[in-house]
Amino acid sequence: MKTSSIDLDALRVAIVHEWLVDYSGSERVVEQLLELFPQADLYAQVEFLPEDLRGFIKHKEVTTSFIQKLPRARRLYRSYLPLMPLAVEQFDMSGYDLVLSSNHAVAKGVITGPDQVHISYVHSPMRYAWDLTHQYLREAGLTSGVKGWLAKWILHKLRIWDARTAHGVDQFVANSHYIARRIRKAYGREAEVINPPVNVDGFGLRRYKEDFYLTASRMVPYKRVDMIVEAFSRMPDRRLVVIGEGPDFAKVKAKAGPNVELLGFQPFDVLRDYMQRARAFIFAAEEDFGIVPVEAQACGTPVIAYGKGGALETVVDGGTGLHFPEQTADSLASAVEQFDQYGDLFNADSIRDHALKFSSETFRSSFRSLVERTLSGRTDSARRREPSQKAQPRAIRRRISLRDRPKTAGQETVLTDK
Repeated sequence: MKTSSIDLDALRVAIVHEWLVDYSGSERVVEQLLELFPQADLYAQVEFLPEDLRGFIKHKEVTTSFIQKLPRARRLYRSYLPLMPLAVEQFDMSGYDLVLSSNHAVAKGVITGPDQVHISYVHSPMRYAWDLTHQYLREAGLTSGVKGWLAKWILHKLRIWDARTAHGVDQFVANSHYIARRIRKAYGREAEVINPPVNVDGFGLRRYKEDFYLTASRMVPYKRVDMIVEAFSRMPDRRLVVIGEGPDFAKVKAKAGPNVELLGFQPFDVLRDYMQRARAFIFAAEEDFGIVPVEAQACGTPVIAYGKGGALETVVDGGTGLHFPEQTADSLASAVEQFDQYGDLFNADSIRDHALKFSSETFRSSFRSLVERTLSGRTDSARRREPSQKAQPRAIRRRISLRDRPKTAGQETVLTDK
């Protein structure tokens, strides 16, 4: 692999993603990697993208694993998680100079050789296999019984496999410092931080805000939309608009007071309009990074966020929003009351300027620089290790010269390594 001039266009590149079924945060990373490496081949466990979403992968043909053809894989592909380590190891990477894995489960487990460079962009180590194991088991009702013990055994095996495959990665990249710490804890490796790309240009600045708060999210337990609604239902003089749908919708609706408006799923234009007009955006999840709060800030809208995880890096406490310390309705209500006292001091232009640091252009520039440095470092290291006759010890050179010396009749030279 010739990398002295770092001609990225000449590299044979593979991009390995977990699964391609929609277009969300991790898929935006794949989209930008394909902007950097349009020649790349694309791999995924399964690919069930609707035709109207295939544009972000440039309508490329995707090499999928045997899971693609298993029964009801379109709907139940996650249920085949125990088979995914085996499946990802079947992808043949031997023809590539550079392998890029987009990993939050098993993608980094592809097998690469010593002359290949494998860079893994980690959205998160397997959450359910590492520090969130017990939370996952509780929420899934798998803390006891035969199914519980089977789940624990599978997760135990996944942890062993996941730790082992970390040795096949040349360079880890984390989407936040929070995830870099999780990589260090799970794999014992350092990671460079490159924040994921956010389409900040799609969210225009609006300086004048209206008197309502907004939250927008898929309604699943860890997003804590129910807690947000509970907090605002205790504050009937403050209006909350909720955009999103999901399994917890009925639970959220049951807690909603007259001041809470549930809009369900809304198209992008409607979501953006509410983001631009809202007095503040509410974010209560503990996320690895959190793209939606950055989108809100791109509109010049302050964010009131739970002060843990990626929000500590995307929301500046007292500058672009406020953090609340506990994931409870009381803690959030206190933060909203504090915001009401000082909310007019937040500057929409400054908030948007902060959001621009997370643009797609910034991501591509940072990732390209990392790839070039990684390839250059690998080449320089290989040159230093390349054996030469001059570098050999004198005793070894003498044995070689004796082997090469012509023997005279009746003469035999006996060589040993002593």
